[in-house]
Amino acid sequence: MARTIGNPLSWAAAAVSAPFSTNRPARAFSQEVRTRPLTTADLRQALRRGWDDVMHFRSDVVFACLLYPVIGGLLIAMALQGNLIQLLFPTIAGFALAGPVAAIGLYEMSRQRAGGATVGWTALFDVMKSPRFGGIVTLALFHLVVFLVWIMTANLIFKLTLGTADPAITGFVAQVLTTPAGWALAVIGTGVGFLFAVAVLAISVVSFPMMLDRDVTLPVAVATSVRLARANPVVIGTWGAIVAGLLVLGSLPALIGLVIVLPLLGHATWHLYRAAIA
Repeated sequence: MARTIGNPLSWAAAAVSAPFSTNRPARAFSQEVRTRPLTTADLRQALRRGWDDVMHFRSDVVFACLLYPVIGGLLIAMALQGNLIQLLFPTIAGFALAGPVAAIGLYEMSRQRAGGATVGWTALFDVMKSPRFGGIVTLALFHLVVFLVWIMTANLIFKLTLGTADPAITGFVAQVLTTPAGWALAVIGTGVGFLFAVAVLAISVVSFPMMLDRDVTLPVAVATSVRLARANPVVIGTWGAIVAGLLVLGSLPALIGLVIVLPLLGHATWHLYRAAIA
């Protein structure tokens, strides 16, 4: 039968379903990628090399990452306009859950630069040429679902504790800081958010870069990422704290700092992957 060019919808469906196709050989799901032990020196080196990439690309990465503060600002504006001030902090904190997806193009830029190629901002879109693009899309959709579940969970915690929110930011902050219900909201919300962040960190710390760099399936990439986190809990935990701290700094003022923080974390994550995978 002659092969025809499918429409975009059929192509996208095939790409997303490819990682779970039953026609793939069994070894594609059972292969194991060897990992190396990590130290805090590897984190420092990853950050140094990530910053070197940022300085090399400069205007390219700044231009590419301008979109993220804009998206964040729109989400915050929607929360404020919809009298959902209780979702303001969870939305900002959710950048830690969506960050690995936002940095996919940056991983590709670092990968091409490491291979000696001349790289510009258009390399961000070369991710779509990857044979593992279906797996990358699937994992990105998973992160989106986790982000939405986190927002709904945060809203449920708010309803079960504080119940109502002062429409003014100062009033809401005062409720959180000076009332028992507000304290419960802060403690429970922070604890649950921490669990979300740990799960996402373990699943994605090297899975996206690995699928760009190696011929591995989505299950293998995720399993390797989780295994790396379990084998190096202190170092990966430290990396998670660094990511969270830089994202907090990047959110000030008005999320503008994300224009620098996201490229740094994206490129540094690529170099951390290269240090972790044998």
